[in-house]
Amino acid sequence: MAAGEESGGGGAERLRQRVSGLPELPGIYLFLDAGGATLYVGKAKSLRKRAASYLQRELEPRLATMMSEAADLDYVVTATEREALLLENNFIKARKPRFNVLLRDDKTYPYVKLTGEAWPRLGFTRKIRNDGAEYFGPYLPGGLARRAMQLVQKLFGVRVCHLEIDGSLPRPCLYWDMKRCLGPCVAGLTTPEAYARAVEDARLFLAGKVETLARRLRAEMEAAAENQEFERAARARDLWREVERQRERSSLASVAGEDADLYGVVIHGGRAAVSILVMRGGQVLDRRELFWEGDGRPSPEGLLGELVPQIYDRTSFLPKEVHLPVAIEGAEALEAWLGERKGERVYLRFPSRGPKAERLRIAARDAEFAFRRRFRVRGEEDAAARALAQHCDLPEPPRWIEGFDVSHTQGVESVASLVVWREGRLRKGEYRSFNVRDLEGPDDYRAIDQAVERRYRRLIEETGMVPDLVLIDGGRGQLNAALGALARLGREDTAVVALAKREEELYLPGVPEPLSLPRGDAGLRLLQQIRDETHRFALGRHRSRRGARSLRSALDGIRGIGPRRRRLLLERFGTLDRIRAATSEQLAAVIGPSLAARLSAQLAAADGVDASPEREHG
Repeated sequence: MAAGEESGGGGAERLRQRVSGLPELPGIYLFLDAGGATLYVGKAKSLRKRAASYLQRELEPRLATMMSEAADLDYVVTATEREALLLENNFIKARKPRFNVLLRDDKTYPYVKLTGEAWPRLGFTRKIRNDGAEYFGPYLPGGLARRAMQLVQKLFGVRVCHLEIDGSLPRPCLYWDMKRCLGPCVAGLTTPEAYARAVEDARLFLAGKVETLARRLRAEMEAAAENQEFERAARARDLWREVERQRERSSLASVAGEDADLYGVVIHGGRAAVSILVMRGGQVLDRRELFWEGDGRPSPEGLLGELVPQIYDRTSFLPKEVHLPVAIEGAEALEAWLGERKGERVYLRFPSRGPKAERLRIAARDAEFAFRRRFRVRGEEDAAARALAQHCDLPEPPRWIEGFDVSHTQGVESVASLVVWREGRLRKGEYRSFNVRDLEGPDDYRAIDQAVERRYRRLIEETGMVPDLVLIDGGRGQLNAALGALARLGREDTAVVALAKREEELYLPGVPEPLSLPRGDAGLRLLQQIRDETHRFALGRHRSRRGARSLRSALDGIRGIGPRRRRLLLERFGTLDRIRAATSEQLAAVIGPSLAARLSAQLAAADGVDASPEREHG
């Protein structure tokens, strides 16, 4: 690295001297501020020509602002433009320069993770971490990730468990019996060499390098057969045939339709939205939405030129074609780099007419809608999130809040509910409920403890992520119960607050006295909205469960009505009152005329017997 020798003159003169000293070689250049912080990282086929253009041409507002702050220039020489592209990605990820376009994805996508342990295991995740593991994906649609894991288990026997492998277990688990794991947990079932081969095969398969894998398996099959190791040869043959089938399916899909990513871009002021329509086999399977906020307005060419390499640096599944609405600088080097990652040629297309251009217009329209959703005028939500950040001492306004409440009848049929608020709205498709177990009477603290631990144990295992803020309906006791559950999961840093109903006071961890906010406070109103929705959802789930229990207990003593007929009645009528109100013909249609008559008679005889009052708590 040319760490920059001292030279005289002001900021602009210093930059000119730095530029004049750059070599005409490929590499990356770094503009630095007066304190030495990296403002911007770029790549170039010729460092001198590219850096000189910043001093000679009219720049887009974002880069013009950057140049007004730049005081120095640094660079790294590479052998090729393709290497410069890769190095630029690495420097952007490591330094996060303020004026570079940094990938920000508002949606999490599933990946298959192959850990770096001595006995690697497969895992499902939605978050890529710098933990030494390998990540394959994203899988679109999301269900393909779990299917890929199951197929890798079936083909290669790589484990999925979280056990510490030391060979000390007396017997293997069910996956061994199902021939879906090589059983490294039990000494003698496999060897480190055999397991390492299985992991390498799984790695090739997940990376899409099935051709390489098929060749290797065929060679192994032939060698084993020649050495008369027929069992090993048969296994290699079966694996080879399955891999060949996967390759054929992939070939058929590419023949049947296009395999492309379609980009739409919308830029307004210092904000941008990018929509990527993911087309596989001629069908749009999913879309990704990416957003940017920064200083100055980027150009579509500049934004895509920086964004596209970041996207494909994070995924092992590359399309055959990438369709962009504008030509970008360095397209040839980008094509070569993408082809190297995919193992076959990848084409960048810039269609201006015809069906492909029409698809890009659809992508652009989708980006416009994404922009409106993400940056719509939502003053109240933004004000509420900012207020919450201040009240709860959060590093930034929360974009993801989850709320918990408990509902029961005198401790019976306790149900804990979870609602999700994300990006300004309640996400009803993500609501969850938890049947609380092993309680003796009313115990809201243990109910909250159970629900919080069950929710975040699974969420952490699957995604590694937790919300920006967890809201508990209740006071200090409920807050401490949630904090205890998170501490057991090793997530003591998760932000948690409790909101008490009567006085609408906010309880914060480590703060002795509750916080009383003005009734009109925007942050308090948002918490009340989430809390009230949590209560409504918990009460509804509790009533459904209580109704099902009442129905079961009322039907238990009726001869001829067992679990299957109870289920049919529950599915058809839902509640005991509706069964009582049903006609003989309606009942007979479900359980037959003789049982219908017996049921009607016994329900009529039992009416009025059980009238003990019940009290709902939520």
